[in-house]
This record gives sequence, C-alpha cells and structure tokens, in this order.
Amino acid sequence: MLKRLQPQLFMIFEAGFIGLFFVQAMRFLIAMLYSRTAGASVVSALSLSSFTLPDPLPIDPSLVATELSTLLALLILPLIGMFIAQWSFMPLIAAGLVVAGRVLMFNFNLVSPTTGAAFTVCAGLLYILVMARHRLRALPYLFVLGFSADMLIRAFGNTVDISLEARWLAPLVDNLPAFFSPQFLLATVALLLAVLTFFLANQRRATDEIETALDRGLLPFWGGIGLGGLLFLWMSLFGLPNAVTARAQVDYTLFTPALIGAALLPIIPAVRGAARSFIGAFDGSVRGWLWMLLGALLLVLGTRLNGVIAGIALTGAAFVTSLLWWWIARPKGEKERTLGGIWILIGIGLFALLLIAENFTYDYAYVRDFAGDFAFLNAYIPPLLRGFRGFGYVLLLLGLLFAAIPMAQTQRRIPWSAGAGALTSLVMILVVAGAIGASVIAVRPPVISGVRDVESLRVATYNIHGGYDEYYRGSLEAVALAIQTSGADVVLLQEVEAGRLASFGVDQSLWLARRLGMDRRFLGTNEDLQGLAVLSRVAIAFDDGALLSSLSSQTGVQRVQIVPATDVVLTLYNTWLSPLFDLSGAGDDTLANQEQDQQRQLNEIFVRYLGGACGLELGRTIIGGTMHNVPDSPIITQMRGAGFSDPFAGQAIEISATFERQGQPRARFDYLWLCNLPSAGVGVLPNSASDHRIAYSEVELTP
Repeated sequence: MLKRLQPQLFMIFEAGFIGLFFVQAMRFLIAMLYSRTAGASVVSALSLSSFTLPDPLPIDPSLVATELSTLLALLILPLIGMFIAQWSFMPLIAAGLVVAGRVLMFNFNLVSPTTGAAFTVCAGLLYILVMARHRLRALPYLFVLGFSADMLIRAFGNTVDISLEARWLAPLVDNLPAFFSPQFLLATVALLLAVLTFFLANQRRATDEIETALDRGLLPFWGGIGLGGLLFLWMSLFGLPNAVTARAQVDYTLFTPALIGAALLPIIPAVRGAARSFIGAFDGSVRGWLWMLLGALLLVLGTRLNGVIAGIALTGAAFVTSLLWWWIARPKGEKERTLGGIWILIGIGLFALLLIAENFTYDYAYVRDFAGDFAFLNAYIPPLLRGFRGFGYVLLLLGLLFAAIPMAQTQRRIPWSAGAGALTSLVMILVVAGAIGASVIAVRPPVISGVRDVESLRVATYNIHGGYDEYYRGSLEAVALAIQTSGADVVLLQEVEAGRLASFGVDQSLWLARRLGMDRRFLGTNEDLQGLAVLSRVAIAFDDGALLSSLSSQTGVQRVQIVPATDVVLTLYNTWLSPLFDLSGAGDDTLANQEQDQQRQLNEIFVRYLGGACGLELGRTIIGGTMHNVPDSPIITQMRGAGFSDPFAGQAIEISATFERQGQPRARFDYLWLCNLPSAGVGVLPNSASDHRIAYSEVELTP
C-alpha cells in the first residue's frame, strides 16, 4: 500500500515545487516586461528629442527588444513538446529546464533576469504539457500548491516575494560558495525531488499498469482556454490576498489565512468528494454553467460590495475557482492524438490579452494618439483602450467564463475524485493546516510604538509613482529610505498601488508601513488597487475618503485624523488632482478642459470637507498631495484665498521643486497647506526612488 502511494505523493510535491517556480517567474516576468518596455520608451523618446542621457543608459532599448524577441522564441518549447511529450523521461527533462530557468533568473553573468524568467515560464508551459501526458492526476496540484506557496512566501514578506530578494543569493554561512545560498539550495532540492520522483514513477510504470493508465491524459482546446482564464484570475486577484482585501476593503491580517485555506482545500480528497456529490445532483449539460454562475455571483458580490461580506464572497470565489484546475486536462484515449502545445499557446495568448486589457483599466488616461502613418488608427484604437476605464470587474467575470468552459464542455466525467488512501488524505490535511497556521504567524502586524504628547510633528507629502523612478526602475526599499531620511512622522502618499501585476503584486503602503513601523490607511481610487495612502507614527484614530469627478485618471481625497497630544486633533487630507497633458493634439482646448477638471475636483473637496476648514472651531488641518499645477495657477491661488498657508511660499524653484524629470523643467507639483498650524521649517529632499521628491514641513502643535 505504502509503495503504491509514494510515487503519487512525490509527483504531487514535485508539481508543487515546479508550480511555485512557474508562478513566481510569471509574476516577475509580467512586471519586468511592463517596467522595462515603459522605461525603454522613455529613453527612446529622450533620444529622439536630442536630450543628454545618463551614461550608462538606465534602460537599454536594444536589450529590451532582445528580451522580447527571446521570449517569443522560447514559446516554441510547448510546440516542441507536442512531438516528444510521450517520451517517458520528459517529466524529468521538463522539471530540470524549469529549475535551470530559476537559476538563470539570478545569474546575471549569463542572461538578464527578464530572460531567465521568460525561460522559466516557457519551460513551465512545457512541464504542464508533459504533466498532462504522464501525470494527469498530479497536474492540478502544480497550480494549487504553486499559488498557495507563493501566497505564503509573500505573507512572510509583507506581500513582497522575499525569495526573489538579493539576500537569498548570499550564502547561509560566511565564506561558503554561492551554491550554499537559499536560492540555489531551493533549486537543488527541487531537482533532487524531480530525480527521485522520476525513478519512483518508472518503478510504478513497470509494476502497476492500472495506475499508470489513470495518469495518462491530454490538454484539449477548451483546456487551453480554461488555463488562460484561470491564470488571469489567480495572477491578478485570488493569488494575491492583498489584492482581494483591497478590493473588498477588509483586513489583510484576517483574510490572508482564509484565502490560503480556500485555495488549498481542494487538495483534500474529502473536500473534492463533497464537491462531486453536490455538482453530481445536476444534469451534465448544466453543471459547468451552474458552477460558473456560482463563481460569478460571489465575484460580483466581492467586487461591488465592501466589508466582511465582500471578503467572504471573494474567499468563496477563490475556493470555487481553485476546484476548476481539475478540469483543464482529461484522460487520453489509447490512440488519441493531441495538439496540446498549440492549445497551451492559445491559452497563454488569451491570458496575455486579458492582462493587456487589465493594464488599461489603470492606464487608460495615458493612452496617446498615433502620429504619422498610423494616425488613421486614432478613430479606433485610442478610444477602445481608453474605454477600459472601470472595466476591471468585467474582465474578471470574462476570465471566470473562460475558466469554467472546460467544466461546461465535460458532461460525462467529474474529475473531483474522493478516492485516495488514508496516507494521502492525512498528508493533504496536514499541508492545509500547516499553511494556514504558518500564514497566521506570517501576517501578524508588528507592534508600533506610536508618537504621543509631542509639541511638533514633521508632515510630508510624497508621490511614489507606483514604486518606480522616471525610467520605471522599481525599488520600494529606496522609497522607504527616502521617507526614513526625511524624518517624517506622517506621510501623505500618492500613486500608491495595492496589488497590481505591473508593480509585482505588492501592497506598497502595507509593506512601507511595516518596514518603517508606522500605522497606515489606504484609499483605492482606481479599481481599488491604485490610490492614496497615509503612513503615521501617531496612531490613526479615524479615516474615510471619497472619489472625485475625473475626466482622466480616477482620483479622490482621503481624510485621516490623528491625536498626537492631549486635546489636539489633527485632520489631514490627502489628494491627487488629475495631471495636465495633451493626448489628442487638440492643444490649448484640451489643456483648458483638463484644468477645468482640476478645478472641479478642488471645488468638490471644498464642498465636501474644507468649507470653513481654517476656522478655529474646526481645529488644526493639513491638506497635501500632488496638485499637478504650478504655484501661480488658479487652483493654487484658490487655496491661498481660502486661508491656507503655504510654508514653501517664496522659495526659489531650485529649492522647492518636487517634480524633476530628464528633459523637462523643474516644477513644483506637490504641496502641503496648513490651517491653524505654524510651520517651524520645511525641506525638499532629492532622491531617485520616484520622479517626485518628498517635501516636508515641521508643524507646531502647541498654541
């Protein structure tokens, strides 16, 4: 009995290891492609404008083009796999290629990290094809265990994938070779497990033809479609607990263990058996559609409502979609042929289209018209891309539709088998319980030693540009160091992201708060994952916010109250007004409309919050953020006329500028406005973590 179970368990855990590498590489690759292509476009635009560029180039456009070409070339691996997947040693070869790609991601002397990630992902696609051919029953565990392990690792890193950090390349003990680093040891363990599993599987093949036959399968066309939909759902939402909690506006600490548990529950045979009994009560022609409607209902509730109900709904949707991994492949007939490699690439193409569409649900306002020979497309493509505004939940529903199609197309078979031995069931239960327990420990917030009973506070405003500098090179650690260097007790942050794939899926305000030992509040303005945040060394007593009318990128205003001293209540407003840029070539008319948009947003802030704010009866008030306009503009004049004081007034632009990009003049776009709060000093700190600079003012709290 034990000998019969051992190969299957080893196959499951090997699949989990490879699945983890695949998921991590996919997340890394998506963010790197976004940032490097954006950075290359900036460098190319500056080159065409004859501006002097740094030497060496921050981003080499030719290298980025090579990386994209290499990625496209590597996609041939699944096609090759169609012809060789039947070879018995292919599971070992495919696993070895994924491990090799993982190593290449961190060996900068051979290929770039982006190319290493591309190799890992494409080798992972080959591995999926081979698993469907030789280890059908273990294939779902590749995704379930892979995503769950990724979530757990991110939980220990406060939403950052700590296994990709540089410190994982350092040897565990000084003076040892690099081979003894956690990164290489992890790859070695995965490779050794693959070798051991290969020999156990060969032994079983020679002695147990029935078990071998049960594991022989294929990935059909609809399976490829389902793969694309499921990858989108789990990459963009369910595989990122911080994205789920940001959309539902619930506590990250509470719901992360619940989401990891929901993702892992299907690996328990009894849970699959219960799902089989439930769905088996319905006719085969409607099972898949009913399951899709159940997931859609939970998804709509989770994305359109807020609070605990929304969090529970999205957790339920995660469980429903996790069970769909068992439907993307099916058993193979004796003489049946398959084009699985082509179907996988079609699924990945669908996944890529959904990712591109999802990106424009955030960046729709920055779509520019074509020029020159491509101007004829301006009536079609730009309006289409700008039309993705507010379509995030629609794309999620579309992804769910694609994910459920394999189940809808399968009428005679329900792959949620409860047939497993006691050892397998026990091991799976221990895996689920262990992961939930570990996640509870991992997400515990640190104890914050709050500032209290002080005579002054240093308040800062900082636009972190999504964690990227002007060339789209990311470093949250550099952002944290800039805040730390400023000595700020309270920081108003703009352009903060809480789980976008373009920013590596990180909840930036949560990570910064825990890194700096500060309290934090986040207000999602665009798809709930992009917006405003406040970090504070003084415990935050109250917060709320509101969206503002926006013709371009959706924005809002965030209100936070703190009590830094007895009988002293400080109210802070954080905002980001729409930027000014010319998208359509309409010149001054377009610019005038955008300035009116800013004016409308500021008026809404005054009507909702700031009417009479500078009256003594309303106490001490600060409003800060990115206003995207210069000190002599009408909206800035309006702020002064309302009684707000500008502690930076009269300073030369060389000292007070907060926005600085290559090829553009210095400007002051970020402001701090004070009411009933004398300023004891101001400063703007140069830093390269963002295209904005952090500006601060020391405010006196005593009368």
